[in-house]
Amino acid sequence: MTKHNPLDKIKPRVRELKAYTLKPDRGAVKLNQNENPWGVSETLRRETIKRMESRNWSRYPDFVPASLHEKLADFAGWRADGVVAGNGSNELIQATLMVTVGEGRRALISEPTFALYRQVATVLGGEVLSVPLDDELGFDVAALREAVGRERPDVVILCSPNNPTGCRIEEAALEELLETTDGVVVIDEAYFEFSGRTVAPLLGRHTNLAVFRTFSKAMALAGLRVGYLLAAPELAREVSKAVLPYNLNRFSQTAAEVAVELYESELKPTVERVVAERERLFTELQNVEGLAPVRSHANFMVVRSSIEPRRVYDELLERFGVLIRDVSGYPKLKDYFRVSVGTPEENDCLLGGLREIFKG
Repeated sequence: MTKHNPLDKIKPRVRELKAYTLKPDRGAVKLNQNENPWGVSETLRRETIKRMESRNWSRYPDFVPASLHEKLADFAGWRADGVVAGNGSNELIQATLMVTVGEGRRALISEPTFALYRQVATVLGGEVLSVPLDDELGFDVAALREAVGRERPDVVILCSPNNPTGCRIEEAALEELLETTDGVVVIDEAYFEFSGRTVAPLLGRHTNLAVFRTFSKAMALAGLRVGYLLAAPELAREVSKAVLPYNLNRFSQTAAEVAVELYESELKPTVERVVAERERLFTELQNVEGLAPVRSHANFMVVRSSIEPRRVYDELLERFGVLIRDVSGYPKLKDYFRVSVGTPEENDCLLGGLREIFKG
């Protein structure tokens, strides 16, 4: 009997890829995934459960979560027919790339950035072009503009604030890119609440702009997997063709609606606390000899280290129970690790551990 290797049918590009993954380490102080350290309030929990008690769990959720779309439109200052809700923003990243990228198509990114952009575009058969961040780990706008004009990519994907560096693209620079390209420009705003800025006002002037957002960070609902896309209605309709039916379960939809309704009173105060702790953490890290934090507009920051980042990661976890992210394998970040902003107590544990490690 002839034996066939099913892996021979997998695209060669896919087999060459390293899977996007996360080490399964656990720590008492978890500062590796950019989550809201305060979580959701008891008020938000109770209201979500109360609404779920009156809903029929044996029935499918809404095919199109229209009520959530309307609330998201009000929250974002956009229109409901230009909103697509998803099972986390990652689903919408994938859906957008599915309808724009394939064999003979090009995606342009600025690295280092969220690894999923390159991975999904490559799996789909597209060519991924990359423009490095500048020496200060900010967006090199001139280089991006030149690459867009020269390469004419089908889609440009920028994370702003960028993961893992925390840099932000300015509105004027983004408008230049939108006017330079005939492709789709995607801005991933997973962390926009911590930056005090959004590019959503540009949606009305540029039909080639799409904006991703998530409930996993500032909204403190990472465990429920909710994200959404804002775009011109005609673009949103095309992206929705690549989204699976009933992609958002009823509990997640309900919790997202409540979170939007209660954002100002229940969630925005925790965002403000995170921003205050970010600034304190940045200042304190500057005072540790051997460390150089990079200013961030998100709820995390990268830190240049005179000690190998892998060793810092291991020592923080083994000696102090603090879990951070080793990003030294990313382009331009050989000497860096990333820390999420935690509660004051968590940040003090981190600082205490780093002072011990670097005291020599």
